[in-house]
Amino acid sequence: MSIASTTQQICFVVLSATTVVGSLGVVLLPNIVYSAFLLGGVFLSVAGLYLLLNASFVAAAQILVYVGAVNVLILFAIMLVNKQETLAAIPGLLLRRLLSGAVCAGLFALLLRVAFTTAWALPGPPPVGEEATIRIGEHLFTDYLLPFELASVLLLMAMIGAIVLARRDVFTTDVITGEPADQGLIEKERTPLLIETTTPEPTLLSKP
Repeated sequence: MSIASTTQQICFVVLSATTVVGSLGVVLLPNIVYSAFLLGGVFLSVAGLYLLLNASFVAAAQILVYVGAVNVLILFAIMLVNKQETLAAIPGLLLRRLLSGAVCAGLFALLLRVAFTTAWALPGPPPVGEEATIRIGEHLFTDYLLPFELASVLLLMAMIGAIVLARRDVFTTDVITGEPADQGLIEKERTPLLIETTTPEPTLLSKP
């Protein structure tokens, strides 16, 4: 075993462990901000796996699209929608967790079975080289055009929904005048509400 193959195996193990641990953190952490940052780490780890497969263009697209666009979009949505709210008790939470765990365990067992029973062609096909970008573009705009457009529309709808949810706080009652507030109140200047407080004058106590 050469040094190059050993280094490649070590990088694969590290990136795989980072992907698995980060994915568990995304699902299990209660803080959604930490989950979003861990999701970015998962995307970077997947890009590293693409680099190990000599798919440099896919790795660059992974970083630019998922880390630079999708993950940033998720963070903006969290910043716009995240509100301090009291969490109510969820009925049947234990049953839901058991069902979700059973589904995840079944999918994991299915993936393991596919990984160990499939006769993988080793070594794989020769790398395409510079024609890889051309082939990806052809498949993206022919065979996978509809999923590509649906994903774009879905991301746009998510961003619009986050903005609408964040703008609900604007259409409330004005704390100064008591009138219904609108979007224009943000740009208007108002005199701050001053509360005049009178402090009693100190009295001198006469000695007996």
